[in-house]
Amino acid sequence: MSERSPILITGAAGHIGGVSRTIVDKLLEQGHPVRAFVRQDDDRAQALRQAGAEVFVGDLLTIADVTAALKGCRRVYFSMSLSPYYTDAVSLMAAAARAQGDIEVFVNMSEYEQSFMTFEKMTAPEQERRAWLGGLVADWSPQQRAHWVAERVLEWSGLPTVNVRAAMFVENPLMTWLALGPLGNGELRLPFGHHRLAPIAGYDVAEACAKILADPAPHISKSYELNGPELKDMHGFAEDFGAVLGRQVTYVPEEVETWNETYVDPALAEFPHTAEHMKTLTRLIGGGGYRGVTDQLRTLLGRSPKTVRGALENHPRIQKLATG
Repeated sequence: MSERSPILITGAAGHIGGVSRTIVDKLLEQGHPVRAFVRQDDDRAQALRQAGAEVFVGDLLTIADVTAALKGCRRVYFSMSLSPYYTDAVSLMAAAARAQGDIEVFVNMSEYEQSFMTFEKMTAPEQERRAWLGGLVADWSPQQRAHWVAERVLEWSGLPTVNVRAAMFVENPLMTWLALGPLGNGELRLPFGHHRLAPIAGYDVAEACAKILADPAPHISKSYELNGPELKDMHGFAEDFGAVLGRQVTYVPEEVETWNETYVDPALAEFPHTAEHMKTLTRLIGGGGYRGVTDQLRTLLGRSPKTVRGALENHPRIQKLATG
């Protein structure tokens, strides 16, 4: 019976290639019925219908909508854009899932930072927190805090939860559009100093989540910390950008606050919650506080994850820059 129950996917109206949309496509390819939760009935919703998904139009912050969307579903994937109401939305979905009572899995798209932001670290004296986080930041962004609270809510709910804590995506705006201008001039300008990162391709995260949703039993109550396959510094990333763009690209390190003022503040002036998250992330990475690498993604996928270069080759903004 549960095999034919639709799998509920939130955030499904994201662009093609986005995590939720890719999960929808993968599950449909495997023959699973999918119910896609979207905010508006627009062209993206129609594209989901054409792909074979059932579309539910509603608001993740309205409990009546959430409950109606969940009806008949036993497997849930929860994701939501950066929002000051993120914890509210997770809590409402958890409340609806508890009320329904027959959930097989609740896959929660979380953040990699949750793997090292423990209660003990969060409640340490400010100077200790700052030192632990690299020296440029002492506290989480509101969005990072929201993910921490969301994980606690799901823990307390008793739902069969799987937390997917993905590292920074290759497709993150920090890497792919906030500083596109300098890339056009052959410069990768980022405020990350000499620190090394292993960013992850959104496609790989989607495939891992689809695998969990298709066969949840082995994953219940686990939290996965997922990185990309390559740990490299910004000079290495500059080589990747250069290979994809077909031109020489040189890494030019920038001071963190100068970069935030130059790129984040103007681009995200109308979205203060998102801007604060991005600025906190640059401080965390720029100070060396974004730590840890695992091979859990390779294990989940059963193959080598996509490289940064491979992910950039499929990114629309980067491809447009390359052909322009």
